[in-house]
Amino acid sequence: MTARFLTAGEALTDIVVRADGATTEYPGGSPMNVAVALGRLGHDSRLLTRIGSDGRGAAIREHVERSHVRLTPGSIDERPTSTAAAHIQADGSAQYEFDLVWDVDPQGLPEVVDAVHTSSIAAVLAPGAATIAEVVDRYAPTATISYDPNARPALMGDAATARGIIEGIIARAHVVKSSDEDVAWLYGTDDVEDVVASWRELGPTITALTRGGDGAVGFGPAGRVQIASNPVTVADTVGAGDTFSAGILHALAERELLGAARREQLAALTAADLEAVLSTAAGLAAVTVSRPGADPPWRAELG
Repeated sequence: MTARFLTAGEALTDIVVRADGATTEYPGGSPMNVAVALGRLGHDSRLLTRIGSDGRGAAIREHVERSHVRLTPGSIDERPTSTAAAHIQADGSAQYEFDLVWDVDPQGLPEVVDAVHTSSIAAVLAPGAATIAEVVDRYAPTATISYDPNARPALMGDAATARGIIEGIIARAHVVKSSDEDVAWLYGTDDVEDVVASWRELGPTITALTRGGDGAVGFGPAGRVQIASNPVTVADTVGAGDTFSAGILHALAERELLGAARREQLAALTAADLEAVLSTAAGLAAVTVSRPGADPPWRAELG
């Protein structure tokens, strides 16, 4: 089933610095990656963001449009496009340095969508975070709200302050996904699974925790499920978590479980269905990590 998605959050240029010193620029940003993944999977995908009218902004615009994503009308202005330097470590993981301007013009948003996704810097960094919260509140009565904290300590300040903002968005969401590293930073604990399980008490129907090579766990109406990771040769992990988030939404759309009219069905999700949803997400993310940069799979690539 094709669903209507609005993703709200940052788009920027990832300057990827590999372990051997080689440098390449890619369009990036966690929310943009989710929008691109959803567009490539055949959904109606729109992106509320902020990019410049410079060369980097043009590259981002070309990238998202090629992936069947439409920018909302207020997404381009005259300021330089933001950048993130992603330093790739020997194990393929990435560490980031940001040069970011984050505010956003929400003009021209679609009247109706099935789901809204936001993530990372967009929901925390002022002044744009206030607009993101307003967008979430606008659509929450009619759409499924999806959220990935995707912590960026260099921009989010101290963990306690960020945690308060993040839990405010979690309380508005129906689906929340996070990584073990993000939860460990936010809460200062190794008991990351207990934290993600406890998020359901704030309001979400589904919460999920990704653990890299150790797979993922999810918590839903029928309890806890666990899936293994997909065997894959890792090029890098850029965009993997974003593809996982898009994969959850894609799998829910395939089961016609998005939107306010489907709240009761989502609240009755079985353990087997939740396992299948997470397995779909993991399979899509495995494709992304198998190739350089945030390069999610196209629908035609799926077996």
